[in-house]
Amino acid sequence: MAVKLEPLADRLVVKPIEREEMTKSGIVLPDTARERPQEGEVIAVGPGRLSEDGKRIAMDVKVGDRVVYAKYGGTEIKIEDEELVILRESDILAKKTK
Repeated sequence: MAVKLEPLADRLVVKPIEREEMTKSGIVLPDTARERPQEGEVIAVGPGRLSEDGKRIAMDVKVGDRVVYAKYGGTEIKIEDEELVILRESDILAKKTK
C-alpha cells in the first residue's frame, strides 16, 4: 500500500493486525464478538514533537515496527477499504522484537 497520509508531530499511522479469535472449544468468533486489535504494523511516522525550547524530539518507532498500543487509543480511519489507526506516540505501549 502506498501511504497517502503524512502524520504530524508525534503521531503515527498503524495498520492493525487482525487475529482470528477462537474459543478453547474451537469455535471461531464473529467480528461482532471480537475484541478490538491492540497490535499493528507502523506504516507512517511523523517527524516527532517539539520540546519547549523548540527542538524536535525524534520518535522511538519507525516504519515497519510491530507495536502494541492502548486498546482504545487513537482514531480509526478507513482509506481505500483499508482500516488504519492514527495514534500518538504515547499510545504505544511496546515494540515487538523478533
